[in-house]
Amino acid sequence: MGTWHALTHQPTFAASTMLLLTDGTVMCQAQNTVHWWRLTPDATGSYTNGTWSALADMHNSRLYYASAVLSDGRVIVAGGEYSDAGSDTDRVEIYSPLANTWTSIGNPGWGHVGDAPACLLTDGRLLMGYLNDSRTAVYDPVTNAWTATGNKASASSEETWTLLPDGSVLTAECSNHPAAERYVPASGTWVSAGSTPVDLVQSSSIEIGPALLRPDGHVFAVGATGHTAVYTPPGNSTGTGSWAAGPDFPKDASGRLLKAKDAPGCLLPNGRVLCTAGPAGDASGDYPTQAMFFEYDGTSLIRVADPPNANTSIYTGRMLLLPTGEVLYAAGTQAVYVYQPDPGPQAAWRPTVTQIPADVIPGSDYRLTGTQLNGLSQAVSYGDDAQMATNYPLVRLRSPSTGTVTYCRTYGHSTMGVATGAASVSTNFSVPASLPLGDYRLSVVANGIASDEVAVVVDKGVGQATYIVVEHQFGGNSFIWAYVDGKWYARTTTPEELAGMAQQVFAATTVTAWWSNLTLNGTRAWKSY
Repeated sequence: MGTWHALTHQPTFAASTMLLLTDGTVMCQAQNTVHWWRLTPDATGSYTNGTWSALADMHNSRLYYASAVLSDGRVIVAGGEYSDAGSDTDRVEIYSPLANTWTSIGNPGWGHVGDAPACLLTDGRLLMGYLNDSRTAVYDPVTNAWTATGNKASASSEETWTLLPDGSVLTAECSNHPAAERYVPASGTWVSAGSTPVDLVQSSSIEIGPALLRPDGHVFAVGATGHTAVYTPPGNSTGTGSWAAGPDFPKDASGRLLKAKDAPGCLLPNGRVLCTAGPAGDASGDYPTQAMFFEYDGTSLIRVADPPNANTSIYTGRMLLLPTGEVLYAAGTQAVYVYQPDPGPQAAWRPTVTQIPADVIPGSDYRLTGTQLNGLSQAVSYGDDAQMATNYPLVRLRSPSTGTVTYCRTYGHSTMGVATGAASVSTNFSVPASLPLGDYRLSVVANGIASDEVAVVVDKGVGQATYIVVEHQFGGNSFIWAYVDGKWYARTTTPEELAGMAQQVFAATTVTAWWSNLTLNGTRAWKSY
């Protein structure tokens, strides 16, 4: 089983909701305030040895709210059960990591957002539910507009929403338990997903736990009742799918099942689910005050070690999956711990890179194409609000000579879907302007699982040629070669162009060469008189 260790540099604030930015850093809210902080990994990519720095304050404080990292790399936060803007506020803000600014936007069409359930759809829009009735709406980041969509069978309050491989969204209904529903984006409607065979919802509080899609295609749903269930999606958009009972949590000293009431969960890179439960009564206000940690291996719930900050109310816990495959755990205190799980991602779960430039220039942007760039699951879940999914690609560069690790900011992902299989998907990435030149190994990371590394060269794309070579193959191609900073760059040309070019180049005092993707794009010859 995994092990826990503390951050070397603990936060000076009460760490709460955390979101993984597409540049590989983590933004973390100081609980129930307007303040946010950034955790930056060290030069070797270690988050354990990372450092904290302050980010811009948002406009309103909020506690227990909807959140997501958008496909363009911005962050949206919506509502708040508690806020300086009022209880169950409808205030919505978007954070731009590039500008380090917050911008307020409109509400989804109702006045109480609070701790609303939400889920980013495969096309990058955000689906959100209303606490007090069956209405739902979608936010389009491109148009900056909310649009009403299909009504549910019941109100959305306290629900946990999970994105499925077909793009639909699954929820166990808290206001109408044990029924379940799915949202189908193509039709904008909600359809029945059957009923859970055991009740996952505590009747007194209508609370529930997390629900996570696993690599085998099933959803592991954790209940506030001590029960769990496993959902198998249907093979078509309108089918109900099927449910089976999962393992129960152990009983506490009073003979009651441990409860995951407003609790976090995380899919580990090895395919297991890290989750929490704790002892509590059955009244609405009875919340576990000690988080006890378990791993679900597809069959059983296995007890694992607890971190030292687990001695708080279970609903304060937040998990975030890191690109290293580790899990950050915060619980509203000035202590954050890191879970190092057992290794074991299967090769078939990895992203693959199929198209990438052979050389890149600092300060420039590029397109990367591959498969499974978004991972097999949203990977992080919580019992209704605090959505902290990590199903988007990060681009990581490792220097084999120095061991340094650098993340390139990604944006414009072609999909926000999960388990995309053999489909070709893509993302943009920006090479940091300060990145030293040299040879690197590039990998794409999704949900803590990295692709195989691909060799890339970071260079200037322009330089003074030390040598120029012209080559003509009789009956074949003609080439011009430029040797710049220890590397050769070539391009094909016609014999006629080559003859004229050779006269100019060999008569020159200085030749400047331009190249991209290791191919010579042009030369400029200078002659001193």
